[in-house]
Amino acid sequence: MINLFKIKGQKKEEAASAAGKAPVKKQSAGELRLHKDISELNLPKTTSISFPNGKDDLMNFEIIIRPDEGYYMGGTFIFTFQVSPSYPHEPPKVKCKTKVYHPNIDLEGNVCLNILREDWKPVLNINTVIYGLNLLFTQPNDEDPLNHEAAVVLRDNPKTFEANVKRAMAGGYVGQHYFPRCA
Repeated sequence: MINLFKIKGQKKEEAASAAGKAPVKKQSAGELRLHKDISELNLPKTTSISFPNGKDDLMNFEIIIRPDEGYYMGGTFIFTFQVSPSYPHEPPKVKCKTKVYHPNIDLEGNVCLNILREDWKPVLNINTVIYGLNLLFTQPNDEDPLNHEAAVVLRDNPKTFEANVKRAMAGGYVGQHYFPRCA
């Protein structure tokens, strides 16, 4: 069976290239939804967004969080977002580029946030994830950690935890791990 739509699409591309125009790339449903989410972003004042690959690559972007309260006040934390074409049916992949002493972020930058895993639903959006990341800095959770050492210190000795966070943010060692300055 001949696929008439495919033939018609090829003819349009050929006509466009003959006219010297670049072929128009069709956007996936995920790209369309992400475009909508980004246009409707309501970022907290502590957060900004950037597109290192340019505005043409909405599927890969960075969020910069600068907490203004809590243990991490004064720090600058950069998160990369990689959004798949099947978004919103699967969550974005989020990594922390800034090495941070945090119970919910491991030393490789993996983030433990329930809505990025088992609690993700297609009705959630990028704004929800950003607010969740901000919440990790104002209310770190020692009950579901990726960095177990930091979680134990937070639970058992909050003053030591605070000192460790300040040392890490200033650029220094916590235990055997060196943290570059992020404050």
